[in-house]
Amino acid sequence: MLITVDPTSAVPLFDQIATAVRLAVVRGELGAGERLPSARELAESLDLNVHTVLHAYRTLREEGLLEVRRGRGATVSTSGGRDFRDLRAALDTLAAEGDRLGLTRQALAGLLTHEETR
Repeated sequence: MLITVDPTSAVPLFDQIATAVRLAVVRGELGAGERLPSARELAESLDLNVHTVLHAYRTLREEGLLEVRRGRGATVSTSGGRDFRDLRAALDTLAAEGDRLGLTRQALAGLLTHEETR
């Protein structure tokens, strides 16, 4: 799994990391029980403060996607091992409809995250 961040983005760095991990799980690139890099290793590879990575891991732990144990690192939880094929199919359908309507992925994401559009 490759994680990249864009320091110029308006999206906080910790959120970019958390999103990358979520996507890897949904795409099946990470499964239940798989270990993520230690916070220190990931911070060094991304040239970030370790607390930024810890914030991302903590967020994912609170969502139930990761299990984090001191000294043992972060692993994908058993709930992260669920079958996301139906969700991926729905997202593919959404993306195709967005393409048909001429919407960017960013516009689609905006529609999903704004309560007033529902």
